[in-house]
Amino acid sequence: MIIIPQNIIESIIEQAQRELPDEACGLLAGKENEAVKQYPLTNIDHSPEHFSFDPKEQFQVLREARKEGLQIIANYHSHPESPARPSEEDIRLAYDPDIIYIILSLQDKQSPVIKAFKINNGKSEEISIIQKTV
Repeated sequence: MIIIPQNIIESIIEQAQRELPDEACGLLAGKENEAVKQYPLTNIDHSPEHFSFDPKEQFQVLREARKEGLQIIANYHSHPESPARPSEEDIRLAYDPDIIYIILSLQDKQSPVIKAFKINNGKSEEISIIQKTV
């Protein structure tokens, strides 16, 4: 389970819609399983089918989160034209079994779908997202 404030979920959706047709991406920081801060990152692949974080931005986020006493607890990206589930590439590139992988589908433009997963040893398992109102 991961707890994400409603305003962060709304911000992820806005970022993903703004960056269409490309996948949007970023990191969530917090403590334990509660996200308190979103860090939108640049998808340096500029692709609708995959993403890569900008390494300089990623390093800066890690430093800033650490300075604020937070941990990176999740990464997120959007799927502009496919469901909110890990693709084969997402699973293959999931190197950290401790992080939560969040995927936002914009396949239905009127009703974005956001889901969270743990990925370990080539297997993904959906976990619940608790939306916290702020």
